[in-house]
Amino acid sequence: MPGSASVPGSAPAAAEEASPVGPGHLAVPNGSRARITAEIWIVLGVSLGQSAVYSVISLVAKLTQGPLKGQTATLNPSASPRPNLDLTYQLAGIVFTLVPVALALWLLAGDRTDVPVTRRLGLDRTRPLADLGAGLLLAALIGLPGLGLYVLGHALGITATVVPAALNQYWWTLPVLVLQAVKNAVLEEVIVVGYLVTRLRQLGIGPWGATALSALLRGSYHLYQGFGAFLGNVVMGVVFAEWFRRRGRILPLIVAHTVLDTVSFVGYDLLKPVLHLP
Repeated sequence: MPGSASVPGSAPAAAEEASPVGPGHLAVPNGSRARITAEIWIVLGVSLGQSAVYSVISLVAKLTQGPLKGQTATLNPSASPRPNLDLTYQLAGIVFTLVPVALALWLLAGDRTDVPVTRRLGLDRTRPLADLGAGLLLAALIGLPGLGLYVLGHALGITATVVPAALNQYWWTLPVLVLQAVKNAVLEEVIVVGYLVTRLRQLGIGPWGATALSALLRGSYHLYQGFGAFLGNVVMGVVFAEWFRRRGRILPLIVAHTVLDTVSFVGYDLLKPVLHLP
């Protein structure tokens, strides 16, 4: 907000300025409250907010077709029966899906502060081993309960059968699945946690309100998988948003998310012919 020395919701000032990085350092955005609100809608509209809308439409389509338990949600499908063309589509999709990440970082970089945006979000390389260790711990914390919730949700009929990988088998299949996992992690954690939580706090929304909105958005764009996936991702969203709010580091979240998706995508692809998975 122009001309403001502080941001609503950032008091007490001494406590907020105690940490030079992360969400504790609420830099003043360039623009009025209405402009920043519009900015949030635009960023979400070209990224995961759009995904949330399509996810709701997909869920409605599934519910009006029959029980969720008997339906399938397919991730990472092939885009063409021609191997080279399919690879081209896959790589182009990964690159263009990450453009909103660049947009979000560019917008945050315009805030009135001397602290670089990579440091404010914990995207710098100042503590690689600590970030890696924390990410692996978060992956273990989220992964096993998440798998259990999926099994329970499917048994209760509130979750569709998820097919994590449906690419045709080529020499590039596994590397592309890993790239898809990295892409998902960077996209979701930078926008849904780093960007959104930072902007919401700058608008004066309290810490728990920002965490709740971030978590609900994460759950909403997974609704195409059913209600169990929604609940599981809301829980994950709360854990991740609170980690960022308290620790000011996005990299561990990216590591954790990458590990979870890689295990899911690659593990499914490797086990599919052995276990005769769908």
